[in-house]
Amino acid sequence: MRKIDINKKQKENSLLKTAFEFFTTKGFSKTSISEIVSKAGVAKGTFYLYFKDKYDIRNKLIYHKASQIFRTAAQSVEAEKNKLSFEDKLMKLLDNIIDQFSKDKVLLNFISKNLSWGIFKNAIFNKNTEDDIDFRKVYSDMLNEAPYEFKEPEIMLFMIIELVSSTCYSAILYSEPCGLDTLKPYLYNAIRLIIDQHRGELKAASNEISSNDQGQKIC
Repeated sequence: MRKIDINKKQKENSLLKTAFEFFTTKGFSKTSISEIVSKAGVAKGTFYLYFKDKYDIRNKLIYHKASQIFRTAAQSVEAEKNKLSFEDKLMKLLDNIIDQFSKDKVLLNFISKNLSWGIFKNAIFNKNTEDDIDFRKVYSDMLNEAPYEFKEPEIMLFMIIELVSSTCYSAILYSEPCGLDTLKPYLYNAIRLIIDQHRGELKAASNEISSNDQGQKIC
């Protein structure tokens, strides 16, 4: 990477890091762009070279943080992926993600407060930087490697994400209605029921889709 590109990346990272500190301590609505650039040590005009406005840097923070979380979770499955069923791969991914949030409550609070399905879908299905993980491919590969088809795989993922995010948020931050360890068995049973509801026909051997081919449709 050229020196000029390294400098640009450093400035962008500094702005993202500073914005995250302000958003998680002072709050998004009470943080100004002037405060971000002042602490980051860059000119205000530089901010607009990377971000359209305060909402843009917040969304890109969510993309980046979500990508880091999913990268770590995907790596946790990689060594065993050929031994695990689709359900077990997904459960292992989710378990790793939940544990990451349990260890970083500041990040959980930030993402939960600012996350909508549209932002989350963009975060996991579209790479925003070269460093971001392509979760669309991870999910499609898992679907392709399963021995059966899935009906409406995006709806299945949406329901699982909504269930996990809403229940784990309260359990991790407030131990309501119980602690995370008590919640997990019930949560994971519910997730398996959602997967069962969306499981379709067994794939014919001749119609098996390679993980290198196009995955099942994710709208």
